[in-house]
Amino acid sequence: MDVYGLVGNPVGHSLSPPMHEAAYDELDLDARYVTFEPETDAIERAVDGLDALGVAGVNVTIPFKQDVFALVTPDDLAARIGAVNTVDFTGDIPRGFNTDAEGARRALERHDVALDGATAVLVGAGGAGRAIAFALADAGATVRVANRTESRATDLAADVGPACTGHGLEALPDLLGDADVLVNATSVGMEEDRSPVPVEALHSNLTVMDAVYTPLETRLLRDAADAGATTVDGAWMLLYQGVAAFERWTGRDAPVEAMNAALRGRI
Repeated sequence: MDVYGLVGNPVGHSLSPPMHEAAYDELDLDARYVTFEPETDAIERAVDGLDALGVAGVNVTIPFKQDVFALVTPDDLAARIGAVNTVDFTGDIPRGFNTDAEGARRALERHDVALDGATAVLVGAGGAGRAIAFALADAGATVRVANRTESRATDLAADVGPACTGHGLEALPDLLGDADVLVNATSVGMEEDRSPVPVEALHSNLTVMDAVYTPLETRLLRDAADAGATTVDGAWMLLYQGVAAFERWTGRDAPVEAMNAALRGRI
């Protein structure tokens, strides 16, 4: 039996186990997906232990993405982002990947959003924002990052490259005027019914994706729908980062619809 799992603290709320277990069942794989919750000061020992026990691979979530980055050999994309959320233990050394970037890109592609040549506005320059910024730029989009602390946005833009610029949140109305895509990578909308984007800045030529998936329909997505925009809820990004991890670990095409049904059945 192959063992995969999730490392984080806390992990009891995670929707990854039912999503991955559904994939194993659909493809009749002898595998299981379990959760690991090491103490925050024990992540190095935890990674060594997982490797020694023959665990095939793990996803990594808060607060360990940057800690694990220093404990594995990252691929090029994860190295550029500076964080790892997926580890493969099956080679000679643990390898680290960031499937958040691929998850965002594939979620937009699922909704027929063409990123090559598009203008994208990204709200948030934290961990998720970094991954999404690189994903959008690598797919050929011009990226405008808006963040509460403008210096974090400009620092991220410098890391991404010339296709990316950094701004404060007050610039959002101007940034969105001719934009094709808007992505919220902050937690605004998760705990309370509010949006990080002024409603008057939204328009019908936008595709709006919110990385928040609880609730599925955030204030931002409701406002966007009212403005005539196309909306993409956060469960799609969560789904496709899991799909990317599954495919990297197993070498098999993921049963996307089975994983999506399991995920949405738990939200």
